[in-house]
Amino acid sequence: MILRATDLTVRYPGRAEPALAGVSLGLAPGELVGVVGPNGSGKTTLLRALLGNLALDGGSVDLLGRPIASWQARELARQVAVMGQREETVFPLTVRETVQLGRYAHLAPLAALSARDHAAVDDAMARADVGGLAARRTDTLSGGEWQRVRVARALAQEPRLLILDEPTAALDVRHEMEVFELVRRLAGGGIATLLVTHHLNLAARYVDRLVLLDEGRLAAEGRPADVLTPEVVARVFAWRVAITQWCDGAPQVVPLKPGE
Repeated sequence: MILRATDLTVRYPGRAEPALAGVSLGLAPGELVGVVGPNGSGKTTLLRALLGNLALDGGSVDLLGRPIASWQARELARQVAVMGQREETVFPLTVRETVQLGRYAHLAPLAALSARDHAAVDDAMARADVGGLAARRTDTLSGGEWQRVRVARALAQEPRLLILDEPTAALDVRHEMEVFELVRRLAGGGIATLLVTHHLNLAARYVDRLVLLDEGRLAAEGRPADVLTPEVVARVFAWRVAITQWCDGAPQVVPLKPGE
């Protein structure tokens, strides 16, 4: 097991109800797990708790069998790569320069990149399909290209765990699909991958397991077909839905109009 979280409870100052209450989660090598839920359900809080960025009121997080709090930031970055929701490019770099930033956790202070580091960057760009963009400035990229470059930078860390928070936000259909295809390939290559998304239907087609949060609590967990039932989705999202089945067997959620 790469990551194991047990009975996580988090409380923010001034709030009566916990932001997370008794949430447990495990992630194995090569597994792609999707985290879904309404706005405010605790998805981002869960990620911050898993990374050791929040004080826990209860529960524990272990990475590779060690408490997350025992990891130094530098050694943690050699095992876990995180791609957050938003990122501004204040000083535009080339794509290759951007991906090279993923190697700094492996470098001694002020050290130049070695042949091994350059090979890792080349491999990361190839896996994320951005090798052809190497000389482009990041401020000239499309939204989909920029997301793939960010994934490549994460891969340059050579992580065992990849955490992605809304990687398809504000992307069109083609670029959404490209990102989900890429993430699925990466998990298939052995990287444990945790993906937070609002796209229930795409998640249902690509992930191995879904974790559904509701008001900081675990509403359901398991195979997409077991989690995305009409009763559960309607209760958690406060809207009636129908569930159809795609040809690959994945459930697909259809929101109903009033009266349907």
